[in-house]
Amino acid sequence: MVGILRSLILLGAVQGFIIVGLLVVSARRDPAGARAKQLLATMIFLLALACLNIYLYSTDALNNTPIGNLISALVPTVIVMPIGPLIYFHIRSCLEPEFRVDRKARRHFYPVVLDLFQHFVALLYIIALIVGWLDPHRNYGLGNWIDDYDQYVDIPRWISLAIYLRLSSRYLAKARASASPEDLVWPRKLVRAFTVFCIIWLLHLIPYELPQTGQALIDRFDWYPLYLPIVVLIYWLGVKGYFIVYRSAPDRNPGVRSALMPEVVQPAVLALKKAMEQDTLWLEPALSLGMLARHCGLAPKTLSAVLNQHLEKTFNEFVNDYRIAAFKDRILQPASRELTIAGLAYECGFNSLPTFQRAFKSSTGITPKEYLQKNTVGNTDQIGI
Repeated sequence: MVGILRSLILLGAVQGFIIVGLLVVSARRDPAGARAKQLLATMIFLLALACLNIYLYSTDALNNTPIGNLISALVPTVIVMPIGPLIYFHIRSCLEPEFRVDRKARRHFYPVVLDLFQHFVALLYIIALIVGWLDPHRNYGLGNWIDDYDQYVDIPRWISLAIYLRLSSRYLAKARASASPEDLVWPRKLVRAFTVFCIIWLLHLIPYELPQTGQALIDRFDWYPLYLPIVVLIYWLGVKGYFIVYRSAPDRNPGVRSALMPEVVQPAVLALKKAMEQDTLWLEPALSLGMLARHCGLAPKTLSAVLNQHLEKTFNEFVNDYRIAAFKDRILQPASRELTIAGLAYECGFNSLPTFQRAFKSSTGITPKEYLQKNTVGNTDQIGI
């Protein structure tokens, strides 16, 4: 029976790695939805890696040899803390085509240090042995400490997943006002599937974490009650991921565009102009396609189609055109003499200097400094460089 369970775990890991490859290849070949595919691929990869870990951990080659123990101590194969943020950002990328995991969003992944901490301690321990700081003949109990740490760190891992599932549910509740029902189907299924897994994990976590019952359950059932649901989740994500990749294959001819009715396009264009020219939403550094769509009362995909097909611009190009126009106007005004280029860029809605510089050169063909020199008749002291 144990052999069958181990084989199922291994097959789940292999299935996960295969679908990861399909998603990565699809994201490279077809930019449409590439961000969502990459986030989903990363999520499945981490789940598959965890399954591979539990399979390898049960083998004599890894568990009962010095080299195997060394690899197990140093190589992180159970990286769970990013799963929650990946779910949340994947859902956002499905509903906001222009969504990017920027510097602010990356902070959500900092808790991954909890997954890596025991491997860092093991590395320091080995270094201390090599340089002679520790007695190689003394048993410091590092192996038992690592086992205990791996067991109890599941508590913050579960809390993280539960928090991000809650954030995802709240985000979907707000998105109902602007997203079409079809766009919400997959994100809702994803949240439900992981919520079921989160409940199973909690039912597993409580008795396994109690000192009175934890070791006895591990000795009798190992970690299979938790990892078999992960295998089911991998297969489900794999099948859904496959259809996400290939369901729109017939429409991928770049020469074919989905037609939008004039009664949809004209009000959308008017709403966009009002949002930009009257409400000046371009001044908001954190402005996203979803935010703009909600302000205009449109579905994000409809807004994206209007921008791409009728205004022939991406969301970033559309918004940055307003910001760059404002920058070009303000930089030549006497009131801007005390400002630096970076300060003026921030005032015009850009959230970083490199982003502004790339957008400005892409739009004008020259750098902001060159534009200033060209339009001030050699007086480069007009504004701080």
